[in-house]
Amino acid sequence: MGYRVVIAGATGNVGREMLNILAERHFPVDEIVALASRKSMGSEVSFGDKTLKTKDLDTFDFTGWDMALFAVGSEATKKYAPKAAKAGCVVIDNSSLYRYDPDIPLIVPEVNADAIHDYSKKNIIANPNCSTAQMVVALKPLHDRATIKRVVVSTYQSVSGSGKDGMDELWDQTKSIYNPTDDKPAKKFTKQIAFNVIPHIDVFMDSGDTKEEWKMMVETKKIVDPKIKVTATCVRVPVFVGHAESINIEFEEHLDENEARDILREAPGIMVIDKREDGGYVTPVECAGDFATFISRIRQDSTIDNGLNLWCVSDNLRKGAALNAVQIAELLGREVLKKG
Repeated sequence: MGYRVVIAGATGNVGREMLNILAERHFPVDEIVALASRKSMGSEVSFGDKTLKTKDLDTFDFTGWDMALFAVGSEATKKYAPKAAKAGCVVIDNSSLYRYDPDIPLIVPEVNADAIHDYSKKNIIANPNCSTAQMVVALKPLHDRATIKRVVVSTYQSVSGSGKDGMDELWDQTKSIYNPTDDKPAKKFTKQIAFNVIPHIDVFMDSGDTKEEWKMMVETKKIVDPKIKVTATCVRVPVFVGHAESINIEFEEHLDENEARDILREAPGIMVIDKREDGGYVTPVECAGDFATFISRIRQDSTIDNGLNLWCVSDNLRKGAALNAVQIAELLGREVLKKG
């Protein structure tokens, strides 16, 4: 016996990826429905070897459905998620709307699976920010061993993190570089993204941090440990898919790089590729389409006591969004609903 599953926002990058991953992982589905806005109603999306026609999110009745994976942005989520939750359908939300609500669990299954039982307070579970999700997968097993005091992270985030418009802008601007008569000014981003990097993701806050940087700080505390101090610099780079992060970690106790490497090799969701030779590390191109969070360049930081550096890469549309949501759905089914 399987589940009745709703995908809200099925025509977007993340929604389509959710459908792909549900099929790839053979999620126990009895019935599945793809929802989209009225303007996209009737569009076709793939689910394994099936083709689904999207239905109207605005008029859909969630009664009798087990879970809904939302990828529709905060405004639409604010309108429709409570409606689904009230009808008894558990919402797994990919937007930022509910991440900081103390009554709603923020979950990365490899890190804080026990939080799944708190879903019943509002019938909603939040999916973390893409840059946070991959980082905490790497941090948790190391924290369990040596207790993390502070994290300094610089991100190199692909344009797919900003949606289809961001991907289109990179593609169009890259082509226009070779055709000077076809100028493509920045629209989605604040500056040219082709052949450039932009140290600005989301809005600026009073502190001088951007909202993306603030998210990494706050979400890491909620998911892993409120005592961990995090400072982040988030940068958009001209890559289509895959986020990379340079992470510097300060521990309470000494952790040798070889032991850290062994711990990470055994940790769930992680693949260690760390050879000190040309190409002995992973880049976004290699991680695209993969489920794992890849760790490379593990080494001591001799400038501080108990310091370690590492390089972390993951497909942001997968682990950073759709895969994590499906893993939450699997956890929900296995630990709570127990049908499949």
